[in-house]
Parts: sequence; C-alpha cells; structure tokens
Amino acid sequence: MKAQKGAVEGWEQFRQGVEQFNAEKFFEAHETWEAIWLKATEPDKTFLQGITQVTAAFHHHAQGNREGAESLLQKGLRKLEQFPADYRGVKLDKLREEIRKWAKALGEEKNRPTMKKPRIGWARKEKG
Repeated sequence: MKAQKGAVEGWEQFRQGVEQFNAEKFFEAHETWEAIWLKATEPDKTFLQGITQVTAAFHHHAQGNREGAESLLQKGLRKLEQFPADYRGVKLDKLREEIRKWAKALGEEKNRPTMKKPRIGWARKEKG
C-alpha cells in the first residue's frame, strides 16, 4: 500500500509528531497528527488515525487510565497492521511489536507497566 500525495503534504508536521512522540510528549504528538489526519485522504487517513490512537493511548496511560490506554492501543494497532513495514518512512514493524507488548502488559497486569515507551524509528533516511 503506497502513501498518496497527502503523505507528502504535511511531511514536516508528521516529522514533528514523531519527535514529540519520541520525547514522550504524547498529547502534543496527538494534536500534531490529528491536524494532518483531518485533511488526509486514504490510505494515509487510516494510518494517521491509527498512530494518533496509539499516541492517545500513551497519554491516557500517563494519566492513570489503564483501560482507556489498552483500548486505544488495540484500536490503533488494528489500523497500523494494514500497512507495510516502512509506511511513511518509519520502522512500523518495530513500532507494532512494541505496541503489542504494551497492550499485552496492560491486559495482564494489575499494576501499570514499567516498560520503556516505544520510540518511532526511521526505516530510511528522512525525506527533506
């Protein structure tokens, strides 16, 4: 599945969202990506919705809402599973693997998981 023209539009905002996510500024990343998502067309719209849901999940987790975090991780992961390993230039396989670990931990543990939050890596050199 290839990104359409909309994937190129908003590239700087998308990159900014990755930086915010990796700095664990989940609320800010969510807002950045949601602004792109609102204007996006398919298939990019679904991808952005998925990554935004994942980001919102980690914001919920930070606020102590374990159930909300687990639910949003599952929803976001279902959307992200539809995309190739390097969609939008990110290491999506690695991110999905980390999301699965978090979702499992949230579903099994009574306490909040203490694992490191996932980071988004670039599959190849960033577009400029």
